[in-house]
Amino acid sequence: MLIRWHGHACFELRSEKGVTVVIDPHDGYSLGIEPPDVKADYILITHEHFDHNAANVVAKPTAKIVRMRSGEFSLNDIKVVGVRAYHDRVRGRRRGEVVMYRLLIDGIYVTHLGDLGHVLTEEQIKKLTPTNVLLIPVGGTFTIEPHEAWEVARVLRPNIVVPMHYWVSGMNLPLKPVDNFLKLVTWEVIKLGAREFEITKESLPTESRVFLLKY
Repeated sequence: MLIRWHGHACFELRSEKGVTVVIDPHDGYSLGIEPPDVKADYILITHEHFDHNAANVVAKPTAKIVRMRSGEFSLNDIKVVGVRAYHDRVRGRRRGEVVMYRLLIDGIYVTHLGDLGHVLTEEQIKKLTPTNVLLIPVGGTFTIEPHEAWEVARVLRPNIVVPMHYWVSGMNLPLKPVDNFLKLVTWEVIKLGAREFEITKESLPTESRVFLLKY
């Protein structure tokens, strides 16, 4: 499976069979960064904010768009579980709800936390376990803060943690840089020097690691 980061919270997941799923696409320009360069068969939207729901930017003419869908469902042969959460610490009264997605692709569980705004409950942890690859917001302000992201990562204990939703050069949102998260991490941090990596079930690291992608 290929995992490619298109900046902010936008990820492309491509299965061995060539099925492409994009999660939380943005248009680039509204954020001060490049727009995603991908066309998706399926698009998952964690919540309806402008920097996460630009489905038209990445959609193939035949694309299926799934918006904030909780529960179990399938996209072709990809199994998905949508888990509801809040975008803030006050049960959604400030920023509403989000839906976190856990996808089973090529035998690998990939979890995208969207704009999670609080530490996970026991029920949410159960629904998101196991997770092999965790895509987690670490930039704070609109999501969990760096120390909360580290707490969530330690609870879920994925094989790979991929930080997202943090400040990068050009970004016009007041997010914290990824270093605020990395300085808390006690696991090995691997700086890949690229936006993407390929992974198989067999090649998953046996101990939890952070994969830092380069935007």
